[in-house]
Amino acid sequence: MNASQVIKELKTKYPGKKILLNPEDNPAEIIVEIEPASEHPEKSLALAVVGKSKPHYHLKTTEIYEAIKGELTIFVDGKKSILKPGEKMTIKPGSIHSAEGEGVWFYTYSTPGWTLEDHILV
Repeated sequence: MNASQVIKELKTKYPGKKILLNPEDNPAEIIVEIEPASEHPEKSLALAVVGKSKPHYHLKTTEIYEAIKGELTIFVDGKKSILKPGEKMTIKPGSIHSAEGEGVWFYTYSTPGWTLEDHILV
């Protein structure tokens, strides 16, 4: 994934929106908060561009991943699924999950809204 190119494209498409790099020095996951929980705690919407995310879970948050560009491989509690553009998958609180692909773009709909405190790395 060409991180600098992705960041440039996201800044153009979503001017003024917060962009998170994970890890910051050589990101394998880039997230733009389109509708952050700080604006409405009951839900949030983010766009993620991923090479490979770290396994994690949420105590409260239910997430729906929707692939929009490329094939998204998702691991949920050890089970592998592949989403093609337009396909969605719901991830319940407590489920250990991660995502990977070749610069895959996907939406993350979170209820309640995503917070760093509810993002627990495994």
